Amino acid sequence: MKQRIENIRNVAIIAHVDHGKTTLVDQMLRQSGIFRSNQVVQERVMDSGDIERERGITILSKNTAVHYGDTKINIIDTPGHADFGGEVERVLKMVDGVVLVVDAFEGPMPQTKFVLRKALELNHPVVVCVNKVDRPEARPADVVDEVLELFMELDANDDQLDSPFVFASARGGYASEDPEAREGDMKPLFEAIINHIPAPEGDVEAPLQALISTIDYSEYVGRIGVGKIENGTIHVNDEVVVLNMHNTETQKKVRITKLYEFDGLQRVEVKEASVGSIVALSGIEDIMIGDTICSPLKPEALPFVKISEPTISMTFSVNDSPFAGTEGKFVTSRHLRDRLYKELNTDVSLRVEDTDSMDALKVSGRGELHLSILIETLRREGYEFQVSKPEVLFQEIDGKKCEPMEAVTIDVPEEFVGNVIEKLGGRKGEMTNMYPAKGGYTRLEFSIPARGLIGYRSEFMTDTKGNGILNSVFDGYEPYKGEIPTRSQGSLVAFESGEAITYGLYNAQERGDLFIGAGVKVYEGMIVGRNARADDMDINVCKKKQLTNTRSSGSDEALRLTPPIQMSLEQCMEFISDDELLEVTPVSLRMRKRILDCNQRRKFRIHGK
Repeated sequence: MKQRIENIRNVAIIAHVDHGKTTLVDQMLRQSGIFRSNQVVQERVMDSGDIERERGITILSKNTAVHYGDTKINIIDTPGHADFGGEVERVLKMVDGVVLVVDAFEGPMPQTKFVLRKALELNHPVVVCVNKVDRPEARPADVVDEVLELFMELDANDDQLDSPFVFASARGGYASEDPEAREGDMKPLFEAIINHIPAPEGDVEAPLQALISTIDYSEYVGRIGVGKIENGTIHVNDEVVVLNMHNTETQKKVRITKLYEFDGLQRVEVKEASVGSIVALSGIEDIMIGDTICSPLKPEALPFVKISEPTISMTFSVNDSPFAGTEGKFVTSRHLRDRLYKELNTDVSLRVEDTDSMDALKVSGRGELHLSILIETLRREGYEFQVSKPEVLFQEIDGKKCEPMEAVTIDVPEEFVGNVIEKLGGRKGEMTNMYPAKGGYTRLEFSIPARGLIGYRSEFMTDTKGNGILNSVFDGYEPYKGEIPTRSQGSLVAFESGEAITYGLYNAQERGDLFIGAGVKVYEGMIVGRNARADDMDINVCKKKQLTNTRSSGSDEALRLTPPIQMSLEQCMEFISDDELLEVTPVSLRMRKRILDCNQRRKFRIHGK
């Protein structure tokens, strides 16, 4: 017989990127007494990865639990960026409701709409937290109206339209039902969760059913499955059956060796767990996301959300440049292949496929950021490799070639509106909405092919002088929109190997913008700058001044060089074209031509071989 487990609440915190949900979870942890009064705790404690902390974004969903009175609240902190939407989709199956965090100035953004739609599709109750009410430009009343409009747009039911609103400052550590409050604690938010998020339901006496929604990995115990117990009770050393709804033939018996529940930031070993609990299981070698852990008496798989397919791919291959093997620790194809397949243990949205070449693998993900985070992670671990230009993945639907589309929201000062509309129009973008935002900004909404955004973000920052905000979210597939012009500027390519000299660079900078300074080692075929014109140009940056009786090499010091442009990983990925590669090492990022020899490149352009 089904019953409610009243002393448990399972809730996910969802929001658009940078709306403050991780800081909000910090305050909930602090005010629930998880930390000692004298304990030093870093900010955004849930963002445990180095890259997460540096970039200020959540990449992986994380579990924690707090106690409020007699109730245990299991909290899942989810990513806010669209490229990690796969993380959000599946963890929503573990919870019974969500806290939607919305910035009191920005209001609902594209990712707000994406994650809220997923929650409403599962009929989850929602508690809306309007965060950052202490911002000078905050407009909480307008944001409440915008959130309610979004609920209606997404066909929310009557109960969801009656969602409670809580106004908070995660940084200030207070929440209130009054948008004017500027002090207090998080008690109103805890109360809203207890009162409006339902307790989990299930049959304690029924055969066991637990749905695995997340995979963790440990070097010591291997794969760890994290999921919610829907029915029954699980004990350490129980013999269970593993089933998968999407692959019904796989049915194997295993034994549970260790069982954990979450308490604060820790995983605590327990002997048994029952309905409504979110648990972590180890001892199951090939456990996958979407698996159901069942009792052998009645093995029955639970339905699981189908994870959205990747939309973009890159080729990862062994570094074969003249500098190969000089800066990395792991440089062989075996190292690269093993590491990429290991990533599949925890990243459900990633695809890795072998190619015709033994030295290359096709890696597909949900977007440029998704793949750039993977590349950055590998280089920090000591891997050296090279990657190709990102390419979108087309699909054939009803006999038509279709491509992934993005819904783009842009906030930009009024003087740059015309430039943005012109640029996106040239990239097959269609403007769907335009209206004035606060503070002299205009909000533009576009529907644009995903390939139209490749290479645009850095151009956008230049066009708006750093004042524009661009957000995008996957918006389904539509028929192919036709050719999109590639980048308008060519590459400056090193003509010979050696060390860049001031004299050579001085002559080269007249041709365009340089990416390197004096003293940098280069090789033939390496990209050293961006040409002012559309075609590529071979230049000699190693050229030295010829010495005579009246001229000395020391006069080089009088030559003034423009500081080189420092390209980030994402900017390099956006810049390279089809005939170019990005060489990635723990120390350097170098762009290069696929064919290094300039004569062979010329022959290939003319004869195609």
